[in-house]
Amino acid sequence: MTRAPALFVGHGSPMNAIEDSEFARGWSAVAKSFPKPRAIVVVSAHWVTDGVRVMSNARPRTIHDFGRSFPQALFDVQYPAPGDPALARDITQRLTAYGAQLDESWGLDHGAWSILAHMYPDADIPVLQ
Repeated sequence: MTRAPALFVGHGSPMNAIEDSEFARGWSAVAKSFPKPRAIVVVSAHWVTDGVRVMSNARPRTIHDFGRSFPQALFDVQYPAPGDPALARDITQRLTAYGAQLDESWGLDHGAWSILAHMYPDADIPVLQ
């Protein structure tokens, strides 16, 4: 298995998802500087769990986990990237010592999709959290 480098990307304001900003352009440029990944694993501070969980949805939903004070255009954003249940099982097995469990209760929160919408706008790469 070829491993890509780990990359930290902070999303800042959720509005960056729908605005043309230096951040959005930067995320796009970063994505273009790497080979296209087979899958993306996101560690998001917005998914609070009791223990280690790995999202195993084949079709994760887009979660709009922010207050109603944002414009409707932000709530209208969908990021329909597929999941990868087989990869989720593999990751969970590798994290057995930490009590990792598969979980289908979540989806892609704005900590993931607000950035990925600029990095990989076609939403054609499997994403896990």
